[in-house]
Amino acid sequence: MRRQEIDYIMARMLDAYDNVSDLNITVGKPFQVETSGVLTPVDLDPPISEITPFQAEIFALNLLDNNRRLTDNFMLEGSCDTSYELPGKARFRANIFSQRGNTSVVLRKLQTKIPTCQELGLPEAFKKMAKEQNGFILITGATGSGKSTSLAAILNEINDAKSVHIVTLEDPIEYDHPHKKSTFNQREMGNDFDTFGGGLRAALRQAPKVILVGEMRDRETVEIGLSAAETGHLVLSTLHTMDAGQTINRILGMFSIEEENQIRIRFAETIRWIVSQRLLPKEGGGRIAAFEIMGTNLRVQSSILHGESDGKTFYEIIQEGKPFGMTTFDDSILELYESGIISEDSAKAYATRKGIVSRGIDAVKMIRGEATTQIDPDQLKLED
Repeated sequence: MRRQEIDYIMARMLDAYDNVSDLNITVGKPFQVETSGVLTPVDLDPPISEITPFQAEIFALNLLDNNRRLTDNFMLEGSCDTSYELPGKARFRANIFSQRGNTSVVLRKLQTKIPTCQELGLPEAFKKMAKEQNGFILITGATGSGKSTSLAAILNEINDAKSVHIVTLEDPIEYDHPHKKSTFNQREMGNDFDTFGGGLRAALRQAPKVILVGEMRDRETVEIGLSAAETGHLVLSTLHTMDAGQTINRILGMFSIEEENQIRIRFAETIRWIVSQRLLPKEGGGRIAAFEIMGTNLRVQSSILHGESDGKTFYEIIQEGKPFGMTTFDDSILELYESGIISEDSAKAYATRKGIVSRGIDAVKMIRGEATTQIDPDQLKLED
């Protein structure tokens, strides 16, 4: 396959369905796209019912484009990340990886329009995050849960309101932010810097007020990020964790036991918000985000310093912090269910504490005048 054929196949895949988010090239399967969270095969002309190892490898080589760094990463580590532009159509974040002796490729479609908090329907807490002057803001969740989109919306709020210098360190650059009130310098791993730690260390000499780090991947990046937050910078980043407690444990787990107390103190003083996201299937198709949002207060700081205990779990602190913009996943999910955006099955499947969500669903049903049980009351009778 030549470059023109690769572009033709990718264009056909993009146009095959609405809401295409990913292109999947796997040996033994046809060309597939992910639309609304479901992998679906794409009809091509001439048809390709199963991708061969040779076709997958040629596809990957075209994306690598003789880049020595990417090729070395792929050969030594078994995978690499790059970006790819389909002229006039879309930009992609590509991951090329080996599996069972074959090559596979997954391309995530990148959005070109900068999202706003209003368009995404984000909670009001996100606007509060954009007003923070310093400290750490972490957006967490599984791959593909919309972390980068939420971060882009926060940066867009800052761009509309403040005249500050913003440096982003990304792998790859996903949203091309225009210069509005703020001045953006967006740097891409591989082209502009080698590691997040090295890029973050250099960013401290570039006089930014706001720093976006694509991911807190290792101890060095976290340590420099803490230093940046302590010295008056606002640091935004992501982690692949599922909730606030897991996020804090992941950060602490990057350091030795001897360093743990000091890191607890530094993290408690600098963390401003931890947001976790999950994408749920919407009624009628598509997906919608549910959020766990934890802001900082004295109870949060105490639990970070001393660990969770009875009455001081992060879940309980978030529940009681609702008036201040905090929310649990369960409350967020119940709001989506009450609005008719998600089904009862989805609400229960994605809940953190299924008992709480089940009781909440029953309460909503009672208000609607719907049955809360499948038992027919006419069939109930007392035994003699």
